[in-house]
Amino acid sequence: MKSRIEVFVISYIAWCMFAWVFGDIPPGLDLQSMAAGLAVAFFAALVFGEGFAEKPGKVLNPVRWMYFLAFIPVFAFYCLEANLQVTSLLLHPRMPIKPGVIRIRTQLRSRAALAILANCITLTPGTLTMEATEEGVLYVHWLEVKTTDEKEAGRIIAGKFEPLLKKIFED
Repeated sequence: MKSRIEVFVISYIAWCMFAWVFGDIPPGLDLQSMAAGLAVAFFAALVFGEGFAEKPGKVLNPVRWMYFLAFIPVFAFYCLEANLQVTSLLLHPRMPIKPGVIRIRTQLRSRAALAILANCITLTPGTLTMEATEEGVLYVHWLEVKTTDEKEAGRIIAGKFEPLLKKIFED
C-alpha cells in the first residue's frame, strides 16, 4: 500500500510539472488539468504501484536529484564526444573500425541502475548493449574495440556513468 501512495504522489507531481501553463497570467494549473492529473496518477498507482520501482521512496531524496542533475551534462558530454569519434571514423578514408562484442562487469545491482546504464551505453554512438544480466554483466557491441580486457573495457565504456548511477540508485 505504501508504494502505491508513493507512486501516486510522484505521478501527480510529475503531471503537475508537465501540465504547468506558463503563458497564462498568473501562470499555473487549471482545475480541469488538476482533476485529470489526479485521475491519471490514481490509475498509475493502481496499475503500477507494486511493480513500478523497487523502492519508490528513494525518488524523493533531494541528494539523489542533485546527482541526477550532475549526470545529465556528463551524459551529454560523453554522447557528444562519441558522436565526434564515430564521425571521424566514418569519414576517414580507410574507415579503420574494429567491431566486436565485449563483456563488461559492473558494480551496479539495482535493476533500474543497470537498465539506465545499458540505455546510456546504447544511446552513446559506437556502442550497443546487447544483453544485461541481474548480476551486473553487460554484453556490448563496440564499433572500435580498444581492448578485450573486461576491466579496462568497463572503465572505458561504463566507467564514466557508473559512479553517478550508483549514487542515484543504490547508495
